[in-house]
Amino acid sequence: MNASISTLLEAKGAEVFTVPVTASVREAVQKMIDEKIGSVLVVDGEELVGIFTERDVLVRVVGANRDPISTPVSFVMTYNPVSIDSSASVQDVLDVHGGKEFRHLPVLEHGRLVGVLSFRDLVRWLSQPDSAPAS
Repeated sequence: MNASISTLLEAKGAEVFTVPVTASVREAVQKMIDEKIGSVLVVDGEELVGIFTERDVLVRVVGANRDPISTPVSFVMTYNPVSIDSSASVQDVLDVHGGKEFRHLPVLEHGRLVGVLSFRDLVRWLSQPDSAPAS
């Protein structure tokens, strides 16, 4: 539980999928389809400004009857998503998550986006015999 998030990112790969804040919903969804991922991080230059997820597509686009081609992703994304520093521990991530309603957690290092962890990544890591806490 004291392993750093950077250790998890090394194991899973730290590839980050982003779209610019100017992207349309259609462009963001296409990126998610192409990469087989459940969310994209939305950036303004190098700065993380939001996250756009499958749930956003369902609720804020389809459920609100918005046109994905003309709707900017910035209109339907979650602004200022909760994030965590790469030096944080697995326990810190669990504390931050603490029952909140999100599944993807951007990872920053000195304010720079370096990865994203999903709740699935944490469960996978915690289920490995060598990562389980000692009894």
